[in-house]
Amino acid sequence: MLRLDEKLARIRSCDYRKGDFVIADAKDGDMGPSIKSCGPHRNADGSPGAFRTRPEFLDSIEAIVAQDVVDVMLTSVSNLEALQERGVYGSSRVTPAIRANDTTDVWVFRGARYASQPSRPFRSANLAEAKRLGCDLGLYSITFNNDLDADYLSLEHFAAFRADAQSNGFRYFLEVFNPNVDCGLSAEDIPGYVNDAMMRCMAGLSRRERPEFLKIAYNGPKALEELVSYDPSVIVGVLGGGAGTTRDCLELIAQIERYGARVALFGRKINLADDPREMVRMMRAVADGEIGSEEATRAYHGTLQSKGITPSRPLDQDGQITEAVLKSAA
Repeated sequence: MLRLDEKLARIRSCDYRKGDFVIADAKDGDMGPSIKSCGPHRNADGSPGAFRTRPEFLDSIEAIVAQDVVDVMLTSVSNLEALQERGVYGSSRVTPAIRANDTTDVWVFRGARYASQPSRPFRSANLAEAKRLGCDLGLYSITFNNDLDADYLSLEHFAAFRADAQSNGFRYFLEVFNPNVDCGLSAEDIPGYVNDAMMRCMAGLSRRERPEFLKIAYNGPKALEELVSYDPSVIVGVLGGGAGTTRDCLELIAQIERYGARVALFGRKINLADDPREMVRMMRAVADGEIGSEEATRAYHGTLQSKGITPSRPLDQDGQITEAVLKSAA
């Protein structure tokens, strides 16, 4: 049994313990931002350089899997295939996962305007092919926009996906974004709207049809605690959002674990770090309660210094909490 399955089993049985918090590395950006999602090389002074190539990006994924700290590695099907050809997973206890759909609100490549319109469903991935490549877990994404036609279409496609997943013996976790366009709701009303929309769309699903866990935006302690307490059988995970500072990343881990989330699925916060593996190591230490976010940020910079890596931000800046939702609960 892979480590993810062991952890989910304990969480579901109300036996959550130190070390059971699930960390997923979301290296699926080629399904959205495309080339720039590989992240830039860092110049000697810490400034960003040219974007990394796909082979270099695969090298970085391989290094994270070999580190054996994350529990899930999320990629595109094409990169899953390349990693399997390299023998990256082999005897690893890291679970491979694929982005199972790529809705239009993630089409944010350079010059694109698609995300300025309500999200539309679209799916590139073939589940049978992903299964052939040794993967039986995928991320399915949906965005509710308080738009009857758009949301109705999204839910129809979600139903078709679930039928396809069942026929292929394929598991999934469900990502629900906040509205990607103005949906006629105030910022204060959006967390409740998203919570209600998620739980309404899951209410008609049997246990066998439900996702393994959720992936949502962190809309603050109140919204997260409401979701976690409403249905304890649903495991809640939180997405990372923008890159932010190192303190933002580690404080987010601390807060979501404190308020009941049991999974973190971070992409840019890991990929754009000056030392991604050290960032993952600090994430694990914070999630396990071994160190606080402020101390972990200082330790992270100490490691950068020992390795001769010039940080993209000095410690006095990188140690600041800059994301509004985190400041309110820090």
